Amino acid sequence: MSRIEVLIVDDHAMVRKGLRMMLDAEPDIRVVGEAGTLREAIEIAPRLAPAIITLDLSMPGPSGLASVERLRTAVPGARIIVVTMHDDPAYVRSAIAMGAAGYVNKSAADSELIAAIRAVARGRVFIDVGDAALLETILATDDARREAAPVDRMSDREREVLRQVARGYTNRQIADEVGLSVKTIESYRARLMKKLGLKSRSDLVRLANELGLMSDP
Repeated sequence: MSRIEVLIVDDHAMVRKGLRMMLDAEPDIRVVGEAGTLREAIEIAPRLAPAIITLDLSMPGPSGLASVERLRTAVPGARIIVVTMHDDPAYVRSAIAMGAAGYVNKSAADSELIAAIRAVARGRVFIDVGDAALLETILATDDARREAAPVDRMSDREREVLRQVARGYTNRQIADEVGLSVKTIESYRARLMKKLGLKSRSDLVRLANELGLMSDP
């Protein structure tokens, strides 16, 4: 089985060591290198040719959101996962606009970074903000279409989560399927129950059937 090759970019040696130990313990992931600065990452990444680069934005020297674009230019074949403490919607949106394929908050559990690496390696975008409302703010492109009844105001992402919940999938299975964190899926479920006035999972199943979501592929 081929492994997902990862380059870790972080200015703290202990953080890099911890991430390497965690990721190398996964059977499908292999850390191929580490860099303590953006300059070093740009120098070694083309030679290492990683599939994924985990990038800490808060490093000495040239850093910040512009570093995403600089890395993408240096290694166009790699996909970048931003690892940061920032969870402001504008900041997340800017990182994705710069070309990041993943966004994981440093306060997230280790499993979320692993889930992000796997999702991004499959060509998906993974955003871990831990709050469905915040995620909707980040991803929303057409709020005007959600002005009627609660069911009509559901986003495509909410409909997908509803479909998966109704089919009996766990939060972890749904998170892996749609490329979000477990915390975000939990927030989605709670938000759906509140928005739609539902009391139990059986209510979710009934609604999903009524909307024809259970017959979707």
